[in-house]
Amino acid sequence: MTPVLVMLLCVMAFLATAILAIFIAPSGRPTTYAMSLVISAIAFVSALTQLFAAASSAEPSTLVLPLGLPWLGAHFRIDALAAFFLAVVNFGGVLASLYGLGYGRHEHTPQRVLPFFPAFLAGMNLVVLADDAFTFLLSWEFMSLASWALVMAHHREADNRKAGYLYIVMASFGTLSLLLAFGLLAGPAGSYDFAAMRPAEHTPSTAAIALILLLLGAGSKAGLVPLHVWLPLAHPAAPSHVSALMSGVMTKVAVYGFIRVVFDLLGAPTWWSSMIVLAFGAGTAVMGILHALMEKDLKRLLAYSTIENIGVIFVSLGLALAFAANGMGLAAALALTAALFHVLNHSLFKALLFFGAGAVLTATGERNMEKLGGLIHRMPYTSFAFLVGCVAISALPPLNGFASEWLAFQAILQSPDLPQWGLKIMVPAVGGLLALSAALAAACFVKVFGVTFLGRPRTPMAEHAQEVDGFSLAAMFALAAFCLLAGILPGIVIDNLAPVTLSLVGGRMPVQTSEPWLSIVPIAEGRSSYNGLLVLLFTAFSASLTARVVHRFASRELRRAPVWDCGFPDDSPATQYTADSFAQPIRRVFGTIVFRARERVEMPAPGDLRPARLTVESRDLIWDRLYMPVAGAVGFAAERLNHLQFLTIRRYLSLVFLALVALLLVLALWS
Repeated sequence: MTPVLVMLLCVMAFLATAILAIFIAPSGRPTTYAMSLVISAIAFVSALTQLFAAASSAEPSTLVLPLGLPWLGAHFRIDALAAFFLAVVNFGGVLASLYGLGYGRHEHTPQRVLPFFPAFLAGMNLVVLADDAFTFLLSWEFMSLASWALVMAHHREADNRKAGYLYIVMASFGTLSLLLAFGLLAGPAGSYDFAAMRPAEHTPSTAAIALILLLLGAGSKAGLVPLHVWLPLAHPAAPSHVSALMSGVMTKVAVYGFIRVVFDLLGAPTWWSSMIVLAFGAGTAVMGILHALMEKDLKRLLAYSTIENIGVIFVSLGLALAFAANGMGLAAALALTAALFHVLNHSLFKALLFFGAGAVLTATGERNMEKLGGLIHRMPYTSFAFLVGCVAISALPPLNGFASEWLAFQAILQSPDLPQWGLKIMVPAVGGLLALSAALAAACFVKVFGVTFLGRPRTPMAEHAQEVDGFSLAAMFALAAFCLLAGILPGIVIDNLAPVTLSLVGGRMPVQTSEPWLSIVPIAEGRSSYNGLLVLLFTAFSASLTARVVHRFASRELRRAPVWDCGFPDDSPATQYTADSFAQPIRRVFGTIVFRARERVEMPAPGDLRPARLTVESRDLIWDRLYMPVAGAVGFAAERLNHLQFLTIRRYLSLVFLALVALLLVLALWS
């Protein structure tokens, strides 16, 4: 049985599970999630097997079914790139299904979640398997609709309805953009099969328009700024294990769509196209993490952090385009490996963090960090797993986030070899923005963990929280373990990504597993190297030695004293640092420009019993200046066109005739 047939059978099994869940919900929660877990595990093993086979130059697995358009059929294909993303999708499905076995017990409307959960997994698999434009777009739309249904699971809440409406509008816009991009690539001949698109030659103007359309289509699903507005609304609205899939996996399916077209179907890359991708990526990284720093809602903060990581991935993809356009195969392979490695890493630590946020929500009923605190004492296992995720996403060694971002910076250091002065100037500037976003990410997650888990409980809900179930903890600890393994053994991951980079940019990084002490050497040993295992050993040894010295030579007497609180004896939790106060210095530096943030202080006169107040106002300038005018224009046009429904038959026929003439003119000009 071929790998592509195995994957299609898994998709059919997902769809059968979705149909079964309609009839057995809500009591069929364990059955639905258990079946999804088993199917995802089979699909993950099959995809991983195909990825390993690609390392030995195995041919892609293909299959054509007599479905879809009559003259086209439905084409499916698994090559190295598809195998890697299928492994990411289905590994996320395994852990989300395991987490759902426990978390799903607390779901108030399981009948609105259970049927769409396996359907969502089926849709993401179909997008990656598709090998023609029609099947790709049909699968893309199916994935969008299934995830929209999950976002609308709690539709009785007004914020969730708003999130669902905005999500479906942006999804439709993205699908339209992709449809137009594939139309340009197919050309007048209408060759919608990817195999027919690959050898086709495109004019620079066609390639430029297709790239912009692709950035709009795939970028709207991935969360590129300024197309990100749906993401911080939709992810908090969905159940937490669905949020983990949407943030950690679905956004990567969008990245897959971008890579498939730009590196595989669009032809030879051009250096100027890389500047567009670099600009979008750098802006997305900085804007995403700045928004995250200003947030108090735990899940919204994680959603904005996803935007930042998508920016990191697109910066690496832009670098790969620049190097590939100039024939720098090794540097292109390094940048593309950094992007793919970060795709994997982000799927791991972001799923872990959303699982942790779901555990906090289950235990306390709160997402607002200002109403949490002290959970490290009530939920020690969740706190430890969440801490691992915070360290990983902050790109601190020896965890996996550092390894992929370090590779991205190593690729940036190759930019002096680029011949174009535009890139020579732009790439170091992008590197500076990437370094800024990495530093802000570390500050952001110090805030998240400190305010949520440390200190004293701010509310009774936090004070009486209880640890979550074993299934949820098992999913979190499995992800924490993989974050550590990918960080201390990155060479294994890099070597298994080599077939992907060979097929897309014609080069690969040097073999890493042959390096002593499992070091990774991106270009040459004389330039730079990194060893996650030695960093882990050094960290463990130095921390243990410090603890031993402190316990050996410090005073053994136990001394208790009131908590130092700026000279006041009041130990009220309200006097602790809050999420807002933690972000205040950064808000004062960046917020006045990025968010138009304004602080207003109301200080009563002496003797006045009214409380002092600090009010902070901020605006999302992208929403105000881009989306609000568009919404206003649509409303204005709808008002003016409303009278068309009251026309006579004669006027309707006249309009139809004029539309037909206009379409014939367009067709004549096109041909």
